[in-house]
Amino acid sequence: MRIPVTWLVEHLEFDQTPTPDQLAEAFTRVGIEVEETTGLGPVTGPLVAGRVVEIEELTEFKKPIRFCRVEVGPDQVNGIVCGARNFVEGDTVVVALPGAVLPGDFRIAARKTYGRTSEGMICSARELGLGDEHAGILVLPSGTAQPGDDAHELLGLGDTVIEVAPTPDRGYAFSVRGLARELACAFEAPFGDPGLAEVPEAEGDVWSVRVDDATACSRFAARRVTGVDPTAPTPWWMRRRLMLAGIRSISLPVDVTNYVMLELGQPLHAFDASAVKGGLVVRRAAAGEKLTTLDDAVRALDPDDIVIADDSGVLSLAGVMGGASTEVRDSSSDILLEAAVWDPKSIARTVRRHKLPSEAAKRYERTVDPALAPVALERAARLLHLFGEGSIQPGRTDVGTPELPAAVSMPIDLPDRVAGVPYARGVTARRLGQIGCRVEVSTDDAGHTVVTAVPPTWRADLIQPADLVEEVLRLEGYDSIPSVLPPVPAGRGLTEQQRRRRSVSRALAEHGLVEVKPFPFLSPAVFDALGLAEDDVRRTTTTVLNPLESDKNALATTLVPGLLDALQRNLARGQKDVALYAVAQVTLPRAQQGAMPEVGVGERPADEQVAALRAALPQQPVHVAAVLCGNRELPGWWGAGRRADWADAVEVARLVGQAYGVRISAVASDLAPWHPGRCAELRVGDFPVGHAGELHPKVVEALGLPKRTVAVELDLDALPLAEHRPAPVVSPYPPVLLDVAVVVDADVPAARVAEALDAGGGELLEDIRLFDDYRGERVGEGKRSLAYALRFRATDRTLTVEEATAARDAAVAAAAESVGAVLRA
Repeated sequence: MRIPVTWLVEHLEFDQTPTPDQLAEAFTRVGIEVEETTGLGPVTGPLVAGRVVEIEELTEFKKPIRFCRVEVGPDQVNGIVCGARNFVEGDTVVVALPGAVLPGDFRIAARKTYGRTSEGMICSARELGLGDEHAGILVLPSGTAQPGDDAHELLGLGDTVIEVAPTPDRGYAFSVRGLARELACAFEAPFGDPGLAEVPEAEGDVWSVRVDDATACSRFAARRVTGVDPTAPTPWWMRRRLMLAGIRSISLPVDVTNYVMLELGQPLHAFDASAVKGGLVVRRAAAGEKLTTLDDAVRALDPDDIVIADDSGVLSLAGVMGGASTEVRDSSSDILLEAAVWDPKSIARTVRRHKLPSEAAKRYERTVDPALAPVALERAARLLHLFGEGSIQPGRTDVGTPELPAAVSMPIDLPDRVAGVPYARGVTARRLGQIGCRVEVSTDDAGHTVVTAVPPTWRADLIQPADLVEEVLRLEGYDSIPSVLPPVPAGRGLTEQQRRRRSVSRALAEHGLVEVKPFPFLSPAVFDALGLAEDDVRRTTTTVLNPLESDKNALATTLVPGLLDALQRNLARGQKDVALYAVAQVTLPRAQQGAMPEVGVGERPADEQVAALRAALPQQPVHVAAVLCGNRELPGWWGAGRRADWADAVEVARLVGQAYGVRISAVASDLAPWHPGRCAELRVGDFPVGHAGELHPKVVEALGLPKRTVAVELDLDALPLAEHRPAPVVSPYPPVLLDVAVVVDADVPAARVAEALDAGGGELLEDIRLFDDYRGERVGEGKRSLAYALRFRATDRTLTVEEATAARDAAVAAAAESVGAVLRA
């Protein structure tokens, strides 16, 4: 909201008027954000009012040009070339004479142009720094000034515009009235509230009004002014204030409604009373109804929209924009003014539904003072009477009784305890009184002093003790609250789950993978692209009522879709060799999902309430997942490189296990979205914890991924926690390296053979690694030869060859007994 400083301080009494910077600092101090402070101008040099004496149309040029003779002082007429066409002979304009310098260092000089000598410039509002209006030059109302009068003072070019952004809960601050009150609190200055002006008693209804939906409209008031001069100009001081606030001047009735809205915070609407047929009805729109709004758009109304109608149909989209049929035009002399209190939620929904924001809706969305309607109507009616010679009719319609704020009580020292500051005696009651509360201090049955505040009608946001505490603290100044860090309680450091998560993340990063944060929401349609069966448990998701993206309204049950989405973005940006991983929660709905209990915030919930809350939430285990594509080992002078394959995905899983001392084995499996023949189920012992392998070709094609893209996902929470992990023992003695090749059936997994060798090798077997898998005539049909590199080492001595050979033979014997392995000759 933009407001000139001179308007802001009009209702305040200062011994010395603060500077604009001091006002901006005061707003910030009481919690209202200042976005910008802009001084008008600067304009230096001769700037005067002028009267257009004669206009000569120059028709010999491609665009319309005028040569104007303008009286700029007693017996002084200057010729000025101008392209604007929104003025006529006799109009009063603002003229920058040669020697003047306009904003932007635009210097004015006498110069020859279009075959004429131009001695100055007729200025627009934007050229003078008064606003953004540049459709034509600035025309002053007749009688505002005489030719030659200094325009610097006339235009108030020494003024400053302050743009503020109050928080949405402070609807009262979207007005000069509310902002001036905040300044009064900040400067401890007397404040004359224009919203408390006396209003004469109504002499009956001025117009028939029926409210069918009291929830949508808690108050509807109307006042009628007849005989308004439709040609009456808006006074310059009002036009100037509207212009500086960013509102274009249209006509006297419309300008008056906008002015009162900015001044008091109560939006008004002016109907051409001669176009209203019968009484007014406030109701919800009927199905199929349409309305042509003031912007000439035909809008199909929704049954949730609040409208104002008469016997002919809908006249206005209540609280948002009026209708074209009752628009106040240049010929309108019978004006019906309306001020109402609309339901903020309904107005907000209407604005978003029709994509129709307005200054009125901005205020209604944030609530307006329910007691303000009669005052605003009276103010507008008197302005129309004063400047438009209108006759105020002796009735006022006022339907509805809005709900007033309820009293709020709190211990008088609660602000002191919250802030940790011993405020002076009486501060709490005084500050609450400054914001308009009726305050009463009493003693409760326990002998404690209690303050009871009845909030003013314009502060519907004060509903609990915490709200009162906030008011006291912000007005006393947040900067007066000391920054005292709470003492750090003794703790036990990271939990085992936290240690595991960090160890896993560090291990994967050291392995060359890059961590990303996948989007926690997904579209259920992604499961079709992944080839998941209709009864796959991963399709059972938890939906979000108000998602960030309408097509992604389900919480992820797997990390793979989010990682593949990140992979696609990297590929689209030219990355070809990508290895990404993520450690994050997934959301798995329970088979029997309980209802969420209601728990108060006044005290810590009981253990059974906490248990009920946890039971009502879906399970959220931590998963770790990775996707790889392109080269895993880059090509160069050292070799041809190597592309990532299913073995790299399995290796990632093993790294996760090694990072926390858990052995993960892999067995052949078949689960979408992996390739049936290149998919491994990951196990800890006999318990499955995830899957790894190459993605199915159909999935790769559907998502536009490179061929042979691989992925792995594990349930990190399913890995057992090692409460007492032994420190690794590093042997100072040399190892003995032996190779062994065994022949097994072709369908025997290499992992099972490795497990058998490991079990038979005993404590001396330090490491086992598969380095060859041969199938061919030399081993026979249906057989495979697996070659392993075995590393033996003792911690207390140098092994002899005999000891290592005995351990190797024991390993082969264990493999023979477990999987039928035969030592290859």
